[in-house]
Amino acid sequence: MQSFCQRLCEGTEFRSFVLGLILFAALLVGLETNAALMARAGGLLQTLDRVVLALFVVELAVRIVACGRRPWRFLADPWNVFDFVIVAVCLLPVQAGFAAVLRLVRVLRVMRLITAVPKLQILVGALLKSIPSMAYVGLLLSVLFYIYAVLGVSLFGRTDPEHFGTLGAAALTLFQVVTLEGWADIMRAQFAAQSVLVTVGYFVSFILLGTMTVLNLLIGVIVSGMDEARQEMEDAELGRHVAATGAASLSDDVVALKRQAAALQDALSALQRRLK
Repeated sequence: MQSFCQRLCEGTEFRSFVLGLILFAALLVGLETNAALMARAGGLLQTLDRVVLALFVVELAVRIVACGRRPWRFLADPWNVFDFVIVAVCLLPVQAGFAAVLRLVRVLRVMRLITAVPKLQILVGALLKSIPSMAYVGLLLSVLFYIYAVLGVSLFGRTDPEHFGTLGAAALTLFQVVTLEGWADIMRAQFAAQSVLVTVGYFVSFILLGTMTVLNLLIGVIVSGMDEARQEMEDAELGRHVAATGAASLSDDVVALKRQAAALQDALSALQRRLK
């Protein structure tokens, strides 16, 4: 039974079926928002929803049985815990009066696309890994906003109190400017308060620092996190393969050696930069 479930879970047909099931569940949730359709075929949609939930339970059971005599290994993977929690929440009894809560619980099943598509796992993992570094970038952006907000109140607060009358209003205006939405109109409105050179220098420098530099830092942090998440996923797959077969294949050894060589090359490049 265990070997059958393992072969079933590793098959592409099973994964494709689960992916299609998740997409079908998402379609059902969207159809249930149509009042006219619910009035005509509400019973059918609810029945299909129960069938989808039952199939999700069966799918989880198959994956747990595939772990053999140590079913707790299923919960060793955070993504498996994520799937288990979503299905468990959907099984909780919710009273009919809490229709919004029930719909929210059903929408959560759409998030299982993250676990069904490995590329999405890499992306989400990269975002999670980037949070600490993004916090520092956010701190830098907050300091930049504060400095420019104080300057904005000092330069334009008297003539344009709507946008720069207070520190909070100036920060909100700068947030609009950093999105590049209508910033030129806000800048031209300040020409009466200060010289054109000072006004243009204030807004252009803020856009270059806030939009170009800081956002590029965020992109760099996320790209670095994606590389780390992809590396960890490849290492995890290699570890599962070794655990299943009892030994690494020749191709796996070659891949591991290539990774070690790449890491050594990066270390040598960093050492050369320091020596220079």
